[in-house]
Amino acid sequence: MFTATGRAARGARERIGRFRWTWPRRIALGAALVLVVPVLAAGVALRIGYAGDPGDGTRTRGRDAIWLGHAWVDGRKDDTDLAAFAARIRGTGIKDLYVHAGPLEHDGTLPARRYPRAGWLIDAVHRVLPGVRVQAWLGDVLATEGPDGLRLERAVSRAAVVASARQVLDAGFDGVHFDLEPLHSGDRDYLSLLDDLGALTGARGARLSVAAHQIDPLPAAHRVNGALTGRQKWWSQEFFGQVARRVDQIAVMSYDTWMPLEGLYGGYVARQTALALEVTPKDTDLLMGLPFFHEDDLGHHESAETVAAAVRGTRLGLGRTDRGRERFGVALYVDFAAREGDWAAYRAGWN
Repeated sequence: MFTATGRAARGARERIGRFRWTWPRRIALGAALVLVVPVLAAGVALRIGYAGDPGDGTRTRGRDAIWLGHAWVDGRKDDTDLAAFAARIRGTGIKDLYVHAGPLEHDGTLPARRYPRAGWLIDAVHRVLPGVRVQAWLGDVLATEGPDGLRLERAVSRAAVVASARQVLDAGFDGVHFDLEPLHSGDRDYLSLLDDLGALTGARGARLSVAAHQIDPLPAAHRVNGALTGRQKWWSQEFFGQVARRVDQIAVMSYDTWMPLEGLYGGYVARQTALALEVTPKDTDLLMGLPFFHEDDLGHHESAETVAAAVRGTRLGLGRTDRGRERFGVALYVDFAAREGDWAAYRAGWN
């Protein structure tokens, strides 16, 4: 039989035991709330951002673009293919063709043997599709997150990239489109390269365009992601604006967003459109990327990242932020992976 003192001691031990048992749970619960609540709040915000009517004045301005595969310049495509392509894009807003003419070598050079049929394509497009421009799509992996790749910090590499741009302009291309990844936010060497490229294309009366990373959906998201993973998915809005001021066109790669649901993806695109519009000069073409491809992995869920959702999100962002913006469009990625439904959604939603 316990005495009063014994019962008190036993009660104290039980309370200590309960405290020791529940305290780790409290920490775990707190950590879960810190992680989950912002995610849920962001999801709700994105879904709300996908609601509403885009309204009038949020369709094509005739400044759209499409990325085209290497088959157009290496001999696999011919006049029959071009006739079919021309029929497909007539009546749309497509103005620029980004034709894959690379990739660049890691030292920035470009072997001319990679685009033997460029002359045929350029002449044929100008004949069959008057007013449509043919730009050379050049790119490479950057050595920002691994040991191999193009190193923009080397002046000799940047000079070689400019020489490669001069080379494709000499071949007759109407402009140069660059896609260099992974490109970290704030990269001053990239901005220096764009300054040099802009001097070249400006003197030639040619176009300079770039594919751009998405903008931080939350403040400093690129820094947080970089600290946790060693990689950077997003650019700061400030850096996006610095790039946009140096080019004629900037195309946001608004896909591979990790969004699991169509409504969330559409809201995300609406937000990206608004963020990009806020810092893109009026005299720069801003294009929002449409996912004309079909994959299922961590970054891209084809059931969520649909053309219809991207178009609607683009229109919502445009309507809310700068409905009257003329130098604005969408960019279709990519021709060789597109399905009939992608083309139908683009036509119905945007044209």
